[in-house]
Amino acid sequence: MPLDPALAGRVYPAGEPYLVSREKIREFAGALGDSSRVHQAPPTFAVVVTLPAELRVVADPELHFDLTRLLHREQRFEHRRAIEPGDELTVTVTIAAVDHVGGMDVLALMSEVRTTEGELVCTGASTLIARTDG
Repeated sequence: MPLDPALAGRVYPAGEPYLVSREKIREFAGALGDSSRVHQAPPTFAVVVTLPAELRVVADPELHFDLTRLLHREQRFEHRRAIEPGDELTVTVTIAAVDHVGGMDVLALMSEVRTTEGELVCTGASTLIARTDG
């Protein structure tokens, strides 16, 4: 069953805050081969908080998105400022668009990463696709 286009615009509220630590930044930067990061996270560190929030969306049973056929097609971040140790971040995810193209459900998500004080740190955009039976 294809995704319902009426889902576009649905907002998923922020979950529990994520406390950014120097150690988590160091681990992430090390995995990228960048051992110089201590005071700021690499720009792609935002995926550490956006991915769990997006997974909550695609796991929503009302969505009927087939996780067994999931492919992550695109990911972008636009930063207002760097993520730093001590930041407590939350993520609100909005379904930006829903489409069905060539036997594939296409789900576009927009994420807002904010501090617990409400400061916008960055926005993220993801495109996910899943093959359907029809």
